Amino acid sequence: MKHLPVYIPGVFTATTLLTAMLLYKAGKYSRPLILITLLWLAIQAVISLLGFYIVISGTPPRFALLLMPPVLIIIILFLTKSGRQFADGFDAKSLILIHMVRVPVELTLYWLFIHKAVPEVMTFEGRNFDILCGLTAPLIYYFGYVKNVLNRNVILAWNIICLLLLANIIVTAVFSAPFQFQKLGFEQPNVALFYFPFIWLPCFVVPAVLFAHIANIRKLINNKH
Repeated sequence: MKHLPVYIPGVFTATTLLTAMLLYKAGKYSRPLILITLLWLAIQAVISLLGFYIVISGTPPRFALLLMPPVLIIIILFLTKSGRQFADGFDAKSLILIHMVRVPVELTLYWLFIHKAVPEVMTFEGRNFDILCGLTAPLIYYFGYVKNVLNRNVILAWNIICLLLLANIIVTAVFSAPFQFQKLGFEQPNVALFYFPFIWLPCFVVPAVLFAHIANIRKLINNKH
């Protein structure tokens, strides 16, 4: 991705580090959490810089190694008693703040589209409305957790809607990639996510946002708001 202006990977790198900091804060400054996060980011950075993910042949595609490990960890967390206890220890209002990173993420995707690295369908000019979650997250945080004027059902509905929007862009990104099962974005396949630092989106930023939603939905259902 050498043809990209330096501000695009720069903004996304800063966004990834901000996500890590917000997750660290939500986890009440757990040292193991931040160490594992930074180690995971470093490992994936090295692997991607070696060109591992640009090889798109093979089944399953190597891209699956970016998203599936953290998703499996999240599933295990919420299926086990100790995992649920760990997730319940996160601060609800800080988990809401994590969703603000969806604004710079969507701006990054738009810039990547302009420079022909992702298809339009993956941006807010296409079928990706995820930026709305990032824009409304500060409102949910302020009115829901600072002023306490939003009831539990409103915050729960917001989390569910945003979770569905997240699922939408995940599916869109996967089916826009130049795999054998590609269904979208034929005019410009999704290739940016095979390169550093954008591999951090599927391997960390998306799972962090996913975890934040599920953890908060669990808290709200259990009336722990």
